[in-house]
Amino acid sequence: MKRASILLITLALTGGAGTTLASESRDCGNEPRSSWADEAKVEAKLTDMGYEVRRVKVEDGCYEAYATKDGKRFEIYLHPVSLEVVRSKQDD
Repeated sequence: MKRASILLITLALTGGAGTTLASESRDCGNEPRSSWADEAKVEAKLTDMGYEVRRVKVEDGCYEAYATKDGKRFEIYLHPVSLEVVRSKQDD
């Protein structure tokens, strides 16, 4: 019984922390879709930043772009209204 209680408490605490971390990693808010910039503006912004855009899609309320720069591949998340880069990571 004690083991089951500890397991349930651990799962509850871990699940809540995971949700918090996931929401903090890409802070794109809950803007209505009607106020979003269009994908052409996303591509133009990234091109101006020196990226060659391969694909743009919507993920977790953000624009998610796959692009290359200087021969390296990147995954870039942008706020859908301001087009501010909220997260970027280099793919291997």
